[in-house]
Amino acid sequence: MLTLCDIWSARQRIADVLRPTPLLPSPVLRRWSGSEVRLKPECLQTTGSFKIRGAVNKIRSLGGKARRVVACSSGNHGQATAFAAQQAGMAATIVVPRRTAPNKIEAIRAW
Repeated sequence: MLTLCDIWSARQRIADVLRPTPLLPSPVLRRWSGSEVRLKPECLQTTGSFKIRGAVNKIRSLGGKARRVVACSSGNHGQATAFAAQQAGMAATIVVPRRTAPNKIEAIRAW
């Protein structure tokens, strides 16, 4: 079971890689819900999504024991994993479906 300590440990592992992202109020969602709603635009992260959080955390949690990482993705997870592997000095193999959009493949290869 995930504990609060696990969450704090993950936060510390990934803190130096993340870009700070603002919490933006959403007037539309506030009207719909009747409550204050704020959005966190994780699209502002280095790889364009929140997936960077999990990928960096997982690779760093390996403690340098691995030399290569393999992931299956048609987009954001693959890009985040490739980025995290590059940051850790590891090789990465990202397996994509045959019909993956060329721009997604290029974004993964960029790392």
